Amino acid sequence: QVQLVESGGGLVQPGGSLRLSCAASGSIPSFYVMGWYRQTPGKQLALIATLSSGTTSYAESVKGRFTISRDNAKNTVNLQMNSLKFEDTAVYYCYTSFDGGRWGQGTQVTVSS
Repeated sequence: QVQLVESGGGLVQPGGSLRLSCAASGSIPSFYVMGWYRQTPGKQLALIATLSSGTTSYAESVKGRFTISRDNAKNTVNLQMNSLKFEDTAVYYCYTSFDGGRWGQGTQVTVSS
């Protein structure tokens, strides 16, 4: 079973940047979906970015500010987050449709002044 481990979360001021990484324990073919979701207390899990076969998609709330990418050599998927806002505060989860669907444990991102 493939395992996903997120890293890179933390505390950042509004307007700042963070880069999240999701390391897979094995190689995941590029045609499988890799994605990032986020969840805030009391709200549903929200899909924010996906990447599959080189095609990306973004939620409207992050379009133009967030970029998803992957490094096949390192088996990682990254989420570059720029121009962060208070409302980006959430736990961020990495997901893959490979191996029946796998989730990481999540990493906290807090945007606060």
